[in-house]
Amino acid sequence: MPIQTPSRPPLDPRQRALRFAAIGGVAIVAVAAFGYVGGWLAPHRLTPERIVDALQHNGGDHPGFRRNHAKGVCVTGVFEGSGAAANLSKASVFEQGQQTPVLGRLALPGGNPYAPDGSIPIRSFALRLALPDGQQWRTGMNAMPVFPVSTPQAFYDQQLATAADPSTGKPDPRKVAAFFAAHPETKPFLTWVKTAKPSASYATEAYSSINSFYFVDGKGDKQAVRWALIPEATDAAPGPAGDPDYLAADLVRRLAAGPLRWHLLVTLAAPGDAIDDAAQAWSPDHKQIDAGTLTVQATEPQDSGPCRDVNYDPLVLPAGIEGSNDPLLAARSAAYADSYRRRTTEEARGLTKESAR
Repeated sequence: MPIQTPSRPPLDPRQRALRFAAIGGVAIVAVAAFGYVGGWLAPHRLTPERIVDALQHNGGDHPGFRRNHAKGVCVTGVFEGSGAAANLSKASVFEQGQQTPVLGRLALPGGNPYAPDGSIPIRSFALRLALPDGQQWRTGMNAMPVFPVSTPQAFYDQQLATAADPSTGKPDPRKVAAFFAAHPETKPFLTWVKTAKPSASYATEAYSSINSFYFVDGKGDKQAVRWALIPEATDAAPGPAGDPDYLAADLVRRLAAGPLRWHLLVTLAAPGDAIDDAAQAWSPDHKQIDAGTLTVQATEPQDSGPCRDVNYDPLVLPAGIEGSNDPLLAARSAAYADSYRRRTTEEARGLTKESAR
C-alpha cells in the first residue's frame, strides 16, 4: 500500500509573511555578499581589478601579457627532496630521493615585456611542481629579502604614487616621497634597494618566498616557514652594456654547458617573528633546513614555452603546506587570477599586439 503522509494545514497570512521574509532575508544576504566581493556596494573598496588596473597603467598597454612580471622565459627541470623537511611537512615533494617535475618561469617585475634587463635590480622565479598524486605546489619568489609594504592597500597606493606623470614621463618625486614617509614599514626594503644592482644572470640569484607559509606534518602540527632558492652558481657580474635582453641569452649559454642548481633553504620561524607581515624580515640566526635541490635542465621562450599559460598562484598548495594569514597572499592570488583572465581573453579575441606572453 502506498504510504500516505499527513497533510499539512495551510499557512495563515502571518506565517506566509514570515516565511517570505526569511527567504527574502537569505536572498538579500547572498546579494550583499556578492556585491561586497564585486565591489558593487562599496565602490571605493580595493578589489583585485583595481590592483591589476594600476599595474596595467604603470606597465603600459600590452595585450596578451601578464600585468606584472611580463618579461620572462620558461624553464623546466626537477626538484629532488633531501628528506630533511619530511618530518615537518607531509607533502611528498620533501621525501628523500623523491623527484618532482618542475615547470618554472624566470622574469623581471613590471608590466613592460620590453623593459631592458638592467632597468631594475629585482628578478623573480615562479615554480609549478607536479606531485605524483596530482596535487600541485605553485610558488612565486623574488630576488629581494623583504617586501616593501605590508598590505594590499599599501601596495595599491604605492602603484599610484610611483605612476609616471604624463608631463614628464617619470614619477612625481613629491608623491613618491609622501608615500614612503607615510609608510615607515618600507624602510628595510629601501635600505636594501639603495645598494642593490642588476645581476647579469638569473642563475646567480637567490629567490625568496618573502611571504610566510605553514608546513603541516602527518599529525597536523604546524610550523611557520619561509623559503629561498640558493644558487650553486656564484659568478655574478654586471650586465653587458648595450644588450637589453642579456638575461635570456646568458641562461641559454649556461644551460648549454650543463644543468643549473639551487638549494631550497627553509627557514623556521622563531617566537616573536612576524608571520603575517612580508615587510618584516626575519633575523639571519634562525634554524634553516636544506629541503632539496632544484635542477633546471632547459629553457624556452615564453611565447612558445610550456609556462606561457600557467597562473603561478601562490595559494595553489599540496597537502602539507598551507598559506599564512598574510593579506598579501590572498591579494596576490586574486590579482593573478584577474590578470590571467584578461590576457587569455585578449588572446581569444585576437586583441594581442605581440606573440609572446
